[in-house]
Amino acid sequence: MMPNHKDEIEKLSTAMKEAKSKRAYERYQAIYLHLQGYTKGEIATIIGRSKKTIYNYIHAYAQRGLDGLEMKYSPGAPRRLTPEQEKELALIIEHQLPVDVGFEAKYNWTLAIIAELIQQKWGPTYTLRGTSDILHRLGLSYTKPTYTLANADEEKQKEFVEITFPEVKKNW
Repeated sequence: MMPNHKDEIEKLSTAMKEAKSKRAYERYQAIYLHLQGYTKGEIATIIGRSKKTIYNYIHAYAQRGLDGLEMKYSPGAPRRLTPEQEKELALIIEHQLPVDVGFEAKYNWTLAIIAELIQQKWGPTYTLRGTSDILHRLGLSYTKPTYTLANADEEKQKEFVEITFPEVKKNW
């Protein structure tokens, strides 16, 4: 083993110990194994990634060293709704009923209705899980609806809770 390989292996070992995410650890480990003499196929099997991914890690390391292995951002699919569309969706859900935006005889928001609204208004289709993720990101929570009467008489409610209900409960 060449001296500079030994130094690099020590640096990688330290980087693996200090890695803050599984993905970063995996990248360092791939290069560590590569410098130890493992083939790309063996490394891919050990780490659970494709040979192409291992090749990309090795290439990035060859070009820029440890810096080439750092993730600058979390990979993932781009959002299908713009921030403005997400804000508009939140306002619709907060201030309108489904019947107000064209869902006949629907008075409660459901994930299915929200997913359909998104598809009708902006185009992208979402699963119920994806719709739930959007609501979570917008700070909205999905709960079963409860009913409150808009014209409820507070005095009658108080009388029921303090007088009528205890009587009914006693006789039951």
